[in-house]
Amino acid sequence: MSLDTWMTALGESQETEEFERVHGARMRCLVTGSGPSLLLLHGLLGTADAWGPATQRLAASSTVYAPDALGIGGSDRVPKLDVSLSATAGRLIELMDAKGIRKADIVGTSHGGSVALMLAALYPERVRSLMLHAPANPFSDIADPLIRFYRTALGRWFAGRLPTVPAGVQSLALGRMYGDASRVRNGSLERYIASLRVPGTVSYVLSILDRWELDMATLQAALPAVRNVPALLLWGDRDRAVSLRSGERLAEYFDRAALVVIPGAGHLPHEEVPVAFAGAINGFLGGLKRGESHPTVHGPRAAARSDAA
Repeated sequence: MSLDTWMTALGESQETEEFERVHGARMRCLVTGSGPSLLLLHGLLGTADAWGPATQRLAASSTVYAPDALGIGGSDRVPKLDVSLSATAGRLIELMDAKGIRKADIVGTSHGGSVALMLAALYPERVRSLMLHAPANPFSDIADPLIRFYRTALGRWFAGRLPTVPAGVQSLALGRMYGDASRVRNGSLERYIASLRVPGTVSYVLSILDRWELDMATLQAALPAVRNVPALLLWGDRDRAVSLRSGERLAEYFDRAALVVIPGAGHLPHEEVPVAFAGAINGFLGGLKRGESHPTVHGPRAAARSDAA
């Protein structure tokens, strides 16, 4: 039985890999599901594939678009790319235009969450709602020492060798991003490392870290513009990358924001506890008016599943 036939038998949506010209380069985007548009923005080292365990659940009531940012994953590496939050948000608007998406609900995790915030601040007419998982924000400083390290000569040397360090060290680093390292899924580490091995990826990541404080200051100045956007803030209570306390401060910038804490989860709940992660998002979306005049169908409608996280 082919993969497509097997997925159809399970009632799951078929996922398609598509490419669009954005900023003169190829941007990869995974598309699945049926219904109002839902845009998923990955984290600093993530890719569209990292959403995998949660994607089918999100696709039950949405057309899900999961792009790889230019510079990582299956998208083109672009020398001297402007990686500021505002420029990255602008490229996502280009993608939305190419896909015919007038308005979308936006899910962003970590650095992708800060991009989502900037997108909503600059292009409020394109954003229905925000679902932000531990977004990088101006009020969290627990990752600052690591960011500063990667801007030193030693840190840049080490970053260039990350794809080739022993697998045991790589596994330990990924495990620290989980609330429970025993829940790291097969293939997760290989997916991250495969992307980092593509020439140009590490320099892309470092270029984001080089302007981190500037981007956070720019984001803080832009936050008043998102006040009217319905928002869900998600946090794992074992997140070691972005502090939960910063989420409480961020919530103050919204008139309508819910802060949901996922017990036992770390910084990658879409991989670690996809049932809880997708359930929180689908529950939030269920309370919104999401009507669209042009829903897109990609494969058969996804059916809810009750397998363990």
